[in-house]
Amino acid sequence: MKCPCCSNKLYAECCQPYHNKEKNAPTAEALMRSRFSAFAIPNGNYLLNTTLPAKRKFHSVEELQEWGEINNWVKLEIVNVPAENQVEFKAFYIDYEGKAQIHHELSVFQKINNRWFYVSGEFLNDN
Repeated sequence: MKCPCCSNKLYAECCQPYHNKEKNAPTAEALMRSRFSAFAIPNGNYLLNTTLPAKRKFHSVEELQEWGEINNWVKLEIVNVPAENQVEFKAFYIDYEGKAQIHHELSVFQKINNRWFYVSGEFLNDN
């Protein structure tokens, strides 16, 4: 199957090795892509485990899993990578009410012991 992250690679050759803990995402963009795929599949454990440890108290596996399940994740578009630890993206999805949505965010990541973690995101308005 094609990877949900829109890399045009097979899932087994793209995000699956990260989800299975076979290897760590080598860049912030790779982690961003793997997190989008984890929403699409969904894989709440991966989402929590790739969140900066200090920020995990604000989330739960159940909440992340549910957010993945109730939405239909359609497409990921990487808009810009302005710095090694930042990724601007648009996540296209159909929400639980059947409405098309675009989540446009500038995410910040942090590398600790050769492993990338999601820190926070700034929602960008397209209006």
